[in-house]
Amino acid sequence: MALLEVNDVHTYYGKIHALKGISITVEEGEIVTLIGVNGAGKTTTLRTISGILKPREGSVAFDGEDLEYLRAHEIVYKGVSMVPEGRGIFSRLTVAENLDMGAYHRTDGDGIEADYGKVFNLFPRLHERRKQVAGTLSGGEQQMLATGRALMARPRLMLMDEPSMGLAPILVESIFDTIKEINQEGTTILLVEQNAHMALQIAQRGYVLQTGEIVLSDSAEELRENEMVQKAYLGIE
Repeated sequence: MALLEVNDVHTYYGKIHALKGISITVEEGEIVTLIGVNGAGKTTTLRTISGILKPREGSVAFDGEDLEYLRAHEIVYKGVSMVPEGRGIFSRLTVAENLDMGAYHRTDGDGIEADYGKVFNLFPRLHERRKQVAGTLSGGEQQMLATGRALMARPRLMLMDEPSMGLAPILVESIFDTIKEINQEGTTILLVEQNAHMALQIAQRGYVLQTGEIVLSDSAEELRENEMVQKAYLGIE
């Protein structure tokens, strides 16, 4: 049994059929990536898994439990957290207060303190700026904060939506190194990323989405060698 199982899911925005029967699995310990152009359905997939959107058909199961009747915050309690597209930080709160929000449902004080240490070890810049208002951080620092906030929920599965978007090229490699480190520490990751080259470098497996449908799935290595993927997403003619 996979940690995450998305089975024949159809999700709509009003009358717009955004996901047209997608099925994906993520095994515990993996990094799995979803690649595709804008509008392909990548973010909708993550929103459906996290409970922000509910599918009209199909099912989403986490660790064998159907998530259909759970609200988004209850899915966080189960061990699924999300780093949203555009970071989604609380811009008027401090860095420390944003991290507190990631752990809002937890009552294990010692564990929370230990996870603060892990986040600050992973992102020393956040420790330096822990009293700074989050809206004044740079784009790279805000991405660190959004990731750290998600980690404070102590997730088993982290959903990451375009973590490199809007970052200077010099920061992109650092973000992907951090994703690998988080995974090596035991967190399973489902990664949505337009930078297909970098995503396929760190993932074990991947899915290609086009207009709400999965058109290809394979190991990351095989996807990197696939002619269609090379032309459409890797810029290789």
